[in-house]
Amino acid sequence: MTDQTPQMRARRPHFPTLRSLLLAGCGACLLAAGAARAQDATPPAPDDGLDDRALYLDAAEVARIGDRLEASREQGDRLYARFQDHALRTRRLTYDLSTGVATAQGEVELTAPDGATVFADYLELTEGGQTGVAVNFATRLQDGSSLMAATAVRRSETVNELNYAIFTPCPICDENGPKEPTISLQAQRVIQDENLRAVLYRNAVFKVKGVPVLFLPFFAHPDPTVERASGFLVPEIGFDQERGLSWEQPYLIVVSPSEDWLISPQFNTEVEPLLNLQWRRRFADGIVVARGGYTWARNFGDFDVDDDGVDDPPQSAERKHRSYLLAYGAFDRPGPWRWGFTAERTSDKTLFDRYDVRDPYADNGLYHGDERRLITQAYAERQTERSYVSVAAFAIQSLRVVQFIESAPGLNVFERDGALPVVAPIVEARWEPDGPVFGGRLRLTGSAVSLYRDDYVGAPVLRPEVLPVGPAPTEGVDSRRVTGRVEWRRAMISAAGVRWEPFVDGRFDVYSISQLPAPGLEDDQTITRGRFTAGLDVSWPLIRPLSGGADLILEPMGQISASSDADLDSRVPNEDSQVLDLDETSLFRVDRFPGLDLYEGGLRVTGGARATVRWRDGGSAALFVGRSWRSDAEPGLLTAAPDMPSVLYDATGLADQASDWVVQGTFEPHDGIRAWGRASIDDSGDVRRAEAAVEGRWGRRNAGSLIYVMDDSNPVDGPLNRNYAFVESSVQQFVVGDWGVVGRGVYDLDRDLFVRSEVGLLFDDDCVRFEIGYRRDNTRVRPSGASEGAYVRLTLATFGGTR
Repeated sequence: MTDQTPQMRARRPHFPTLRSLLLAGCGACLLAAGAARAQDATPPAPDDGLDDRALYLDAAEVARIGDRLEASREQGDRLYARFQDHALRTRRLTYDLSTGVATAQGEVELTAPDGATVFADYLELTEGGQTGVAVNFATRLQDGSSLMAATAVRRSETVNELNYAIFTPCPICDENGPKEPTISLQAQRVIQDENLRAVLYRNAVFKVKGVPVLFLPFFAHPDPTVERASGFLVPEIGFDQERGLSWEQPYLIVVSPSEDWLISPQFNTEVEPLLNLQWRRRFADGIVVARGGYTWARNFGDFDVDDDGVDDPPQSAERKHRSYLLAYGAFDRPGPWRWGFTAERTSDKTLFDRYDVRDPYADNGLYHGDERRLITQAYAERQTERSYVSVAAFAIQSLRVVQFIESAPGLNVFERDGALPVVAPIVEARWEPDGPVFGGRLRLTGSAVSLYRDDYVGAPVLRPEVLPVGPAPTEGVDSRRVTGRVEWRRAMISAAGVRWEPFVDGRFDVYSISQLPAPGLEDDQTITRGRFTAGLDVSWPLIRPLSGGADLILEPMGQISASSDADLDSRVPNEDSQVLDLDETSLFRVDRFPGLDLYEGGLRVTGGARATVRWRDGGSAALFVGRSWRSDAEPGLLTAAPDMPSVLYDATGLADQASDWVVQGTFEPHDGIRAWGRASIDDSGDVRRAEAAVEGRWGRRNAGSLIYVMDDSNPVDGPLNRNYAFVESSVQQFVVGDWGVVGRGVYDLDRDLFVRSEVGLLFDDDCVRFEIGYRRDNTRVRPSGASEGAYVRLTLATFGGTR
């Protein structure tokens, strides 16, 4: 060691001020940010063949005294050295060739073999970098957080000790220099133990904007370099009029790198607690995730029909076991096969609503349940470049309300599970030959399905012709179907740019129906039917430059097809084609229905045109208008109204000779604004279905959206009428600095009220996001009716957040 070393060590106990540590950390951040482009950057040491005692040195002055090298560069770029797989920048360097000890002083920047970089005023490093000492130490961690200390000592390869240290996940400098981090932890002593995968604090002070808010003699959190570690997560705090004040405290238990548990009890001041659990396990070829919850509790909600203060009947008097299970697994082994499952069940139709269980309707598995429907399934798939086959079975639990009791939502009538089919099995297959057939693409497809119902369901599944004359039966209708299909299509482009696509399509169905309720149809019914189609698609995209650098693209398109007449036997239940979303894509399909129970025949002509404008700066606007005509109307496509089965209406827009008009458009003037919309309009000009949305971003973080959706296809009022019209909006606007306001809402135009709404005050500085506000829930499925109260959401960088 040189003679200067003892003098430097004598000054080391002086504790720098917070500002000096922030200056050191800010300088570290600036150097790290500019490392990729600055000439003075310190790249990781390359594999240059240097042995353990060798040294590469680029300096202004170098002197050798025995086995000790002394180098310096006081002006301009710092000296550069490589040794023991480390790269170093500094003003002055002493290196002992015999011991491998290096001492650096002045603007020290050391890059380890793994790319980690530390900054210091003084650094002493032993051979191999296993131990060392640093003064005014600062480093930037992989997640962007900063760690600074007056002194840092590397005790071993896995233990680092820092004295008078600051840790913050927030930015500590801006264009004006160092700034007070939003949140920080300051401690007298900090130990980073890589074996424990934790950072341990002694005499820690938690600060918000420099103001001490919490003192802890001991504190620990996971090492930021660790993806997951056991410990408490950020709690979820809320208020509900029925549950009262609610506190949900998650605790994560990491069993191994591939397995963990999340225990998240929810405590409420007015009702019994709910225990939530989650288990996750990743295997070599898949993953299993299982969530569940349990409580021993009374039911709660509004059961008072006549508002006399007495429940009718006393629904909440008895405590019961109440629970839910939401699980899925997905496995993808090497080769063409993969398989999986979902298991979704709850003991109570309103358990998710009463306890505000998060995300109960996630889409997992091969088949997805609709909103407020849970699906349990098992499936297997095989896929190659030219073929696909899947085999599955599933059952559905419904949480939908079919009759709302406005005066006592706790007595709402729910859809019966027995009214939904058990599907076992459902098989789908597809195969294409390797190479063109007659110059085009040939595809063979097939499917088979069996559906079993415990309870009777009439319209719209059954046609009026097969409905019972007297009282409805108790048993449901079972059905089985096998379908085979062949498709051929060839694309050709003429010299003028016209795209011609002739196609041929043929299909054959076999149905077996049991327990039809109409007289004379009690025995099993076997129905066969087929359809053959030949047609031609034509499109001709035209482009024309406009003044100002814009381009106009016009694309007229048309289709003509001739099919055998549709054999829509009234005995065939409509299980998979009750809803049709007619848009630009589905308008030109041979089979426009999402399923196979309904199809079209006869002579059809479909026409449409798309106009697109693209501006030089990247903006664009597009509009599509199209419609289809057929030789004859198809009354078999009419749907029986669920509330009045004798009334038939056109739910699809395809039953008449002319289909609904399809109008669809987009508008994106620049990156900050995007608008789109689509609608189906009948001959009278009435809009059957429509969707429209406007999304915008202004400034760096301000955003807003407005969405409108409606369906007015069912003309018969009643409890089973599913017509709707909603407006959904959200906005985030920063007012002063990092402070702003947020608002979200869903407005029911039919009921003339906000279904869900919330407004709050927001603080967000890219490190901490904090929301506090008021929200109200008027969702009619809630057993307690409307609920309102305050909410708090908190997200901390590194530490996670609430939902």
